[in-house]
Amino acid sequence: MNKREQLRQKLQRQQAILAAARTAGRDMTEDETREFNALQTDIETLRPEADAEAEAERQAQIEAARTAERQRVTDITTLCRNFNVDASQYITGGQTVDQVRTAILDCMIQNGTPARTGVKVTADETDKFRAAAADGLMTRSGHTPAAPADGSRQFAGMSLRDIGIECLTRETGKSASDFMRMSADDLYTELARAFHNPSASFPAIMDTAINKSIVHAYDHAPTTFEKFTRKGTLRDFKRTDGHNYLIGGVGDLLLVPENGELKADTHKEEMLPQRKLDTYGRQFSMSRQAFINDDIGFLSEVPGMYAAKSKKQINKMVYSILYNNGQIYDGKTLFHADHKNLITSGSAPTGAAIQAMIQRMQLQDDPFGEAINLTPATIILPVGYGFAMQSIFGSPTIQTSENTQAANPLYNYRYPMEIVEDATLNILAGSGACPWFLGANREETTGIQVDYLNGQETPTFRRSETVGQLGFVWDIWLDWGISVMDYRAFVKNPGAALPTL
Repeated sequence: MNKREQLRQKLQRQQAILAAARTAGRDMTEDETREFNALQTDIETLRPEADAEAEAERQAQIEAARTAERQRVTDITTLCRNFNVDASQYITGGQTVDQVRTAILDCMIQNGTPARTGVKVTADETDKFRAAAADGLMTRSGHTPAAPADGSRQFAGMSLRDIGIECLTRETGKSASDFMRMSADDLYTELARAFHNPSASFPAIMDTAINKSIVHAYDHAPTTFEKFTRKGTLRDFKRTDGHNYLIGGVGDLLLVPENGELKADTHKEEMLPQRKLDTYGRQFSMSRQAFINDDIGFLSEVPGMYAAKSKKQINKMVYSILYNNGQIYDGKTLFHADHKNLITSGSAPTGAAIQAMIQRMQLQDDPFGEAINLTPATIILPVGYGFAMQSIFGSPTIQTSENTQAANPLYNYRYPMEIVEDATLNILAGSGACPWFLGANREETTGIQVDYLNGQETPTFRRSETVGQLGFVWDIWLDWGISVMDYRAFVKNPGAALPTL
């Protein structure tokens, strides 16, 4: 029997004892009182264990749901990739893998499966060929995968034309010489006809190479917003009403006299901003000229540039929220005197300025006026202040106004502070005063949250058909939304004008 069941039974027994006495119109007997008090002792011992057990089960359920969702997305993506089908519609629609498999099969039955003549290539061999060719293209472009597919080396020296001929030879059963006699323009026309064919290898190889480029570029984009924001997920594009059970948002526990009754409490709940996702996207193409010119750099550079741009755009939007100090969910600006998170006299970073900001954050309170004891964790700076900040925190002594050495409290306290420098603040400030910020531990409160659709952080792409455009065309997009969740997570120093170089 688990702790929660034991707790439930003891509470029920207590209620039964009380009910029996009330029904009889009497006080509890000595034996009943003794049993009631013994039960209460057991309940007080069991309650934290039961709560911990319930929390562990809740966390396990959450993790299991996350694991199942990740597996669903992976399985659907793999299944759709094999048939060159856009997976995003099924992922966002919440379909199961079996439902997606049935939908693809129904589509193939209605439209007919592609007929093949000549040499037969199994699905497994085709997948190996496509993976090797895609990794060969990446190697040739200077972006060798960490674990290249078997056989990729032989494709690293092949041109786009050569790979296209290899694809057509495998798919049609014709001799390679039949295609080698074609001009580059005629070969492009032949390959373009199959651009939207789910069984065609050449566009699938380009898709694989593009995906590798996107993932690599996004993961290595030089951004810093992840160090002081929290990541969230939304299932759709509907505006979501946020609720937040504030830190300390309940009343004090009241003294309960012997045989006294527990009084009910109502937690403090406040509306937070309405979280919402938006879609940001572009269209890019590999032109007919790029194919004829064997522009292999397109596959490795252009898609990755769009992926990196999307992440940098999120970075700029987050910093713009801090810098521009717009209105938030309570109708006031993010940094406001009423929010107790604004230093009125701006300055460059100094020990005294940092201590004032730390004190301002640590004095934040809950709706009942109780201290919430936030932990300062991040200092967010424009480029140029990092060296000074290391000196401020790293020196055991400081120079006093009397020209003597004294202990440095910031060094002695050993704050686990992360220094984050980002040139986005420099660009936003220009020649004016550049603010800098103190951020709280993200595990204690969410200051700014970046939401993604179903947790999909990297951009999605698909082949697109654009009328009147010569070339292979793709759409690329990413869904995200940014919300201020708690103003108490940041303190702002308005700063000073940055020194010019």
